[in-house]
Amino acid sequence: MTKVFIDHQKFSTQKYGGISRYFANIIQGIKRTDTMTYRLGVMHAQNHYIQKEPLPMKGRLSNLILNRNQRYDYRLNQLYCRRLLEKADFDVFHPTYYDTYYFQQLTKPLVITIHDMTYERLPEYFWAQDPLTRQKRENILRADAIITISETTRKDLLSFFNVDPQKVSTIYHGIDSESSLVTRPVDDLPEQYVLFVGDRSGYKNFYLFLNAFSKLASRFPDLHVVLAGGGKLEVADLEFIQRLKLTKRVQHIGATDEQLNYLYQNAQLFVYPSLYEGFGLPILEAFKARCPILLSDTECFREVAADAAVYFSATDLNDLVERLTVTLTDTALKARLVERGTERIKDFSLQKSIDQTLNVYKSLA
Repeated sequence: MTKVFIDHQKFSTQKYGGISRYFANIIQGIKRTDTMTYRLGVMHAQNHYIQKEPLPMKGRLSNLILNRNQRYDYRLNQLYCRRLLEKADFDVFHPTYYDTYYFQQLTKPLVITIHDMTYERLPEYFWAQDPLTRQKRENILRADAIITISETTRKDLLSFFNVDPQKVSTIYHGIDSESSLVTRPVDDLPEQYVLFVGDRSGYKNFYLFLNAFSKLASRFPDLHVVLAGGGKLEVADLEFIQRLKLTKRVQHIGATDEQLNYLYQNAQLFVYPSLYEGFGLPILEAFKARCPILLSDTECFREVAADAAVYFSATDLNDLVERLTVTLTDTALKARLVERGTERIKDFSLQKSIDQTLNVYKSLA
């Protein structure tokens, strides 16, 4: 019986999020096998995806004390993980992020997942004192097996680091395309809107997107922008929106997964303008919700979406304006994109993704 130890990091810091959902899916996959078990290094967390897990600290009293500050969960869970590492009652260790706290104690095989190489490809967009790049490098060099979530990410990894290619497996993200879409309505939603999902930091190209929308605003007076997730709008965001005279046309929603599905389902268009991504899970989410997609023309997006999206030159404002206009006004094109997305999503089975991940564990145990 192979026992996998999955640590706390992203469960401690995310309530919703792609990485914690990725690991929650792996846990569910392990539960469906009779040759593998897991240990989750979490005492308490507000993470949505593990609310049904039998955590050691659950209930009203624990929440009352620990929900006051996210750092409480992080410190508590890290101490718990250290204790489990000391006991070493597992066969494979898969941390959910790159903090190297476990390096001295770990005596079993290490699996890491590289979700992207954005920091390495675009260092100019990140804080110079951020330790993530160093931590990631140390994990990559220490790991016994590395999972990359696209061939683009694998290629970038091997170009930046002297790693044995035999250690690196490409395992695409998956999505459950068979089950019905679970939605939850969003109040006060404009009737017509373009959807932007997630973080709005520099390389996400949010400002180029909003500049493009501002040039279309007068032509499409009933069209709005809905921003989902990515944290609340900060001062710089609000000032930028005000300068573009879009205050009444831009709305931010801190959506749950079910509300996000609803937003995809009812959007005129989902726009994902990033300069770089390691995969782009929102593409699969939009496919499932039958939402047409406009993407920046990047290697990874082409790898994932193929011909099921419209593409624009990632730094060209005029091209983005043109592609937005064409896609918004061409009803037949949007219908074709939806149908192609419905076919393309079949190549990204969640069960296949989980099975391949479990095979990596078995190869090391």
